[in-house]
Amino acid sequence: MRSKILGLLATVALTALSSAASAAPLLAPVFTDHAVLQRGQPIRVWGVAKAGAVVSLSLGEARVSATADAQGRWSTTLPAREPGPALSLTAQADGDSQTISDLLVGDVWLCSGQSNMEYPLRRSLNGEFEAASSADPNIRLLQTGRVSLPAPTTALPQGAAWRVAGPESANNFSAACFFMGRDIKKTTGVPVGLIDATWGGSVIQDWISREGLHALGGYDEGLQVLADYAQSPDLGLAHWIATFDHWAAKAQPQSAAWGRPDFDDRAWKTMPAELFWEANPGLETFDGTIWLRATITLTAQQAKQGATLSLGPIDDMDTTFVNGRQVGTTQGWNTPRDYRIAPGGLKAGANLIAVRAIDTSGGGGAWGPAAEKGLKLDDGAFVPLGKTWRYKVVASIAESGLPPMAPWVGASGLSTLRNGMIAPLIPYGLKGFAWYQGEANVADSAEYARLLPALVADWRRWFEAPDAPFLVVQLAAFGPRKTEPAWSGWAGIRDVERRVAAADPKVGLASAVDIGDIYDIHPANKQQVGRRLALQARKLAYGETGLVAAGPAPLTAARDGGAVVVRLDQPAVVQGDARPVGFELCDAAGACRFADAALAGDRVSLAVPAGFAPAKVRYAWADSPIINLYGATGLPATPFEMAIAP
Repeated sequence: MRSKILGLLATVALTALSSAASAAPLLAPVFTDHAVLQRGQPIRVWGVAKAGAVVSLSLGEARVSATADAQGRWSTTLPAREPGPALSLTAQADGDSQTISDLLVGDVWLCSGQSNMEYPLRRSLNGEFEAASSADPNIRLLQTGRVSLPAPTTALPQGAAWRVAGPESANNFSAACFFMGRDIKKTTGVPVGLIDATWGGSVIQDWISREGLHALGGYDEGLQVLADYAQSPDLGLAHWIATFDHWAAKAQPQSAAWGRPDFDDRAWKTMPAELFWEANPGLETFDGTIWLRATITLTAQQAKQGATLSLGPIDDMDTTFVNGRQVGTTQGWNTPRDYRIAPGGLKAGANLIAVRAIDTSGGGGAWGPAAEKGLKLDDGAFVPLGKTWRYKVVASIAESGLPPMAPWVGASGLSTLRNGMIAPLIPYGLKGFAWYQGEANVADSAEYARLLPALVADWRRWFEAPDAPFLVVQLAAFGPRKTEPAWSGWAGIRDVERRVAAADPKVGLASAVDIGDIYDIHPANKQQVGRRLALQARKLAYGETGLVAAGPAPLTAARDGGAVVVRLDQPAVVQGDARPVGFELCDAAGACRFADAALAGDRVSLAVPAGFAPAKVRYAWADSPIINLYGATGLPATPFEMAIAP
């Protein structure tokens, strides 16, 4: 353990360490007043001091010491404790001293993920009341803040500190995490510490360590780009652009000429220059690549000048060409695009502006006020782009695959959120983890099947908690309902979450599939999410026997004469309709049909149509499935896909 902590602390700035005479804090930033220390295990404590200094620590009656290494890093452990009166922790070294007070011993949970875990208490159902009634001296809250870094840090943002739960501290805290913690504290009666480390829209890759991604495989090129960026942003940018251009040429060769002025785009459709492209008929749910083209007419005098091309934000990525010459590539859904054009890059008459825009999820395209888009000439004049783009679809994400993302961009990069938001916490003592994420990865559920277990293993390893419970929220329903069977990336992610939980006895699945909102990706009923997470915590972390913590899940699917019988892990009930809905049978070629279903206890019998040879069965396989199959305790049956045994 000591070597791991010392390796993490190596990222502390040498300039801070060289000022040995300063009265800098001796304890790592995660140790502040009002913290909760994990009960029932040795308490790991670490920090920085003068090189070679002996650091003495006291916590209650316990006394230990450690010696700082040549870089000033030190670490030690204090004896395990159980809940009791509030404590103070004091660290002393060479005349410097630091004391933190009002510490409780209890259970600490790390909550992380994207926007549905980030979703604040004040916006949840009855949020105003929930925030006003959140005061509890035995619940403590820590928010890391949003930090994205190309290399690990030990620092937390200024002002990040443990706080006692109350209207002010809980108002913007993760609602799902808070409700989970409140239920856990009510059940166990011990203090609870909750850590909110969340970033809306983030991909899972950004939460896994460099070492974890390298061990997983397939990310080494992106990790090298990230290392280049950490050394020099210009070097990293050049490396990424080359990688991105290579991907585009290979994945979308049909559009290679679409950025040239001599390409004939008269047959292309038009769209407004200031809206997400989902506002256009036929593009309502489109994620992928679209080329945008427009012309700006200049006089000979104007064309002699240099200029800055301003296009506003483009969601998510763009490569922009002026008169066939590439002028810039940027990633960032809300980053304004401003590309410099040197004198000689423009011409009298029509100047072609061509943009290859790629949207990986959510809203897409060149958005923002059209009046702000155009050429800002060096003499101060502004020539507008106009109100419309001509456009043509190249390929969906499903057809082209995901492009290489700029690995240093927070939320869509590699390891940067782990570096900035998780690394400063390592190896703080934890009871377990709660994870609500996946919406940003729906384009590639097969890769998510590799990434989710990698994340679980990575965090357990770094926090030295190999058996820690890892609670996963299964994605809520979102998006328009379908009347025919179809592939669903959302269902694919839900099935990955189910399979990961089924494969690891310490991973618990808290399904939110039935409490979603087809119109809102952020359903407000976080009370139920927190309750279901707490149920899994009670079962996996606290060993409550006989507790049913999840709805029905499939065990087997097999042919039985003219039917396929799905055996569940518990008896189920149907709510509303007389029969379960949402079951599909699919043949070996992937053609799927809805199936008539009949429920008898823990078995669902599906009628096989004459002449149809099913190879697998699906349930609730849609972005927004209709759910009417539940367990006896009111928890929904999990969506799934399963091969049919002969």
